[in-house]
Formats: sequence, structure tokens, C-alpha cells
Amino acid sequence: MESSPAADPATRSRTDWPAPVASGPVDTTVTVPGSKSLTNRYLVLAALACEPSRLRLPLRSRDTTLMAAALRALGTEIEDETDESGNPESWLIAPRPLHGPAHIDCGLAGTVMRFIPPVAALADGTVALGGDTAMQRRPIAPVTQALRSLGADVQGDSLPFTVSGHGALPGGTVRLDASASSQFVSGLLLAGARFDDGLTVIHEGKPVPSQPHIAMTVEVLRDAGVVVDDGEANRWHVEPSEISALEVDVEPDLSNAAPFLAAALVTGGSVHIPGWPHATTQAGDGIRDILDMMGASVRLDREGLTVTSDGTIGGIDADLHDVGELTPVVAALAALADSPSYLRGIAHLRHHETDRLAALTQEINRLGGDAQELDDGLAIRPKPLTGGFFHTYGDHRMVMAAAVLGLRVRGVVIEDIATVGKTLPTFTQLWTQMLRHDGR
Repeated sequence: MESSPAADPATRSRTDWPAPVASGPVDTTVTVPGSKSLTNRYLVLAALACEPSRLRLPLRSRDTTLMAAALRALGTEIEDETDESGNPESWLIAPRPLHGPAHIDCGLAGTVMRFIPPVAALADGTVALGGDTAMQRRPIAPVTQALRSLGADVQGDSLPFTVSGHGALPGGTVRLDASASSQFVSGLLLAGARFDDGLTVIHEGKPVPSQPHIAMTVEVLRDAGVVVDDGEANRWHVEPSEISALEVDVEPDLSNAAPFLAAALVTGGSVHIPGWPHATTQAGDGIRDILDMMGASVRLDREGLTVTSDGTIGGIDADLHDVGELTPVVAALAALADSPSYLRGIAHLRHHETDRLAALTQEINRLGGDAQELDDGLAIRPKPLTGGFFHTYGDHRMVMAAAVLGLRVRGVVIEDIATVGKTLPTFTQLWTQMLRHDGR
């Protein structure tokens, strides 16, 4: 029986957006804001550090402002710093003793729901966590159960739940199944250095998805002076220690760059993303290889990343297990390709903001396409598409997929465009600006 994605009823007024069609090849530069994944990891570490930290060029989106609000509720001071023109530039984070009572709104941010509980276990007082209705269906039990085994008082295994802390946590060794989300591991590791005995996390189960995100967590911990041993597969050990202050520039969000780079393929044009790192732990860097496989010319140099295309899109057979967040944009390209595609290793996407496999299948087929759910992914066979209403299910990545389709398919109307503000509030402005350089 076909599964159905879950949509979260919006409490705000909804604005649907007619996706603009490209009238010619794009030829433009798009400056992408900072990485959500890095911003939220840096925020957590800065709140646990021994001295104030500064994050330059952080992402300011719903997910990151929810994380900042959560840490402020626990006592951390986070101050906005502006440039000479008065534009937001940096966050100055001053750690303070963590305390309750506090109420945390997780919204639809998996990083908030999974990173804050280990921090709350170090607070003195009770911390209540809630979130959007759809968030109550996303898994958190491996984290809550792990914290209990480490000595924390946690009531509940799904949102809403509470964590009652006493200012410290013994720590030790915990075994869990992180096959549903790498965030289970990352959330524990980020706070592990502050546990009295440090922390050892052992994964037992199917392969952990999105392994680059755990590598990112390990890297930022080491940047903050924390000793992490990840030399053995599925085992991570964090030594107890102070966490050093951070002074960092946040890399551009490479996953948020994906739809803009995809526009080069769809329109037969060229898109340049400045500041693309030559070495990174961001999973979004995988888009380079994927676009190359689909027929684009991909060039990374000291100026950034440039993708060019003649408009031909080839189908692919690819394992996206480690780069699952790119799936919606890749699926949109596959629906416009000249041969079938098979996207594998992404069963865990059924537990994201929505069931992304079901959502992509239903919405591509609604436009006349031929998408089929597999046990661990999608099969997409290109067919002529027609315009129509594209449901987004409160999922920012579904908005991006719809916009990519709309470049070539006239009449696509994207439901609730504001949902893209979860990670990229300026998406529609950047998209519109890109299309001003489309050969007209």
C-alpha cells in the first residue's frame, strides 16, 4: 500500500507561489548564506564553551533562530553584531550557567529536537521541549533512552517531553540504534565533553545515514579543542574537557546551493557559487559528483564552484545514503532527464520533515510524471510534465524541488512558499534574481 506523507497544518496565513519559468539559459552568480548544519553545531558548542565565541556569517533561518532561542532560554547570551551598514553580520555567544525552568520550541528543526536534550541534561532545572505537530512523528527515542542510561531524568520518548537536570551528568558508554538519523549521534557527541566521565557512543543497527554530518560534528568538536576518537567504525569517544571558544566564519550552505546549480542543467546555462570550500564535511558537497554524473560540466577553483550545461540531463543510478538531503532536487532533475533514474539508500527519508519518498512520488506523478517508491528509494522514469499545484507538506526541500521543475514546466504552483524559510528565507529573492540573468 502506498504511504502518504504527513502535512503539518500551518497556523500562519499561507502564500502559494507560481514557480517562474526560465525563458532562456541562466548565466549568473548566486551567493548562498551560511550552512544550517554548521551554524547549529557552532551555537551548541559556543553555549557549552568556557569563554565567549563569535560566529561570522551564520545562517539566519527558522531552524537556526529556534536553536538560538533554545540556548537563550537555558541562559546563554547571544548578541547580534552588525556591519558598518547596520546589516546582521555575526553572533557573539557568551556561555552562562545552564538552567531551567525553560520551554523549548523545536519547530520542525531536527537539530533542535536532538541536540538540545543532552544540553538540557546539563542544566539545573526542568526543560520542556515541544514543536510543530509534524515534529511529533519524527524519532527521538534513541536520544531520550540514551540520556536515561547516562543518568538523566527524561520523561517521554516523543515530543513533547521533559528533561530535568541537576547541573551535571555522569556520562559513560551508551549503545543506540542511529539508523534513522545521524543526529542521534551528533547531539550526544556535542555535549559529551561536558559529561563528568566523557562519553562513548556505540551504534548498533543498520548503517547510519548521512555519515558526513557525524564527521562534521567531530571536526567542529576538534576545532573547539575537544579530543574525539573516531578510529573505530560505529564507535565515537569524547574525552571530558573544557570546550574552547570559537572564532569562525560559517561556510556557505552547500545543500541550499543545490537547486541553483540544478538550474544550470535545466536551462542549459551556467551558475557560479562563490566561496565553495575545497575541503568540507558538508554532505551537500556531494552535489558536484551527482551533477557531473547527470551530464553537467563542474569546475571548482579558488573563486568557487561553477556548473555549466547544454540542457541535456541524463538519468542516474546512485546511492544517496550519505547525501539524502539532496534527494528532492535530484529527483526533480531525474523527472526532467532523458532516461530513467534510480535513487537508492534513502529509506530514512521517510522520517524527515515529511515522508519525502511518498511526497516526491505523489507530487511528481501529480504533474504527469512516473515516480515509484522502492523499499529504499525511488525509481523515476521521465514523462512529459504539465503544470499543477505542488504540495510541499511543510518541507523546505520540497519547495526547492518544485522550483526546479517549474523552470521548465509552465504552471507549477508551489504550496506555502514560506516553508522554505526553515533553512533559506531569501530563497524566492535569490531565485528571482537568478532568472533575471537567463538570456532575456
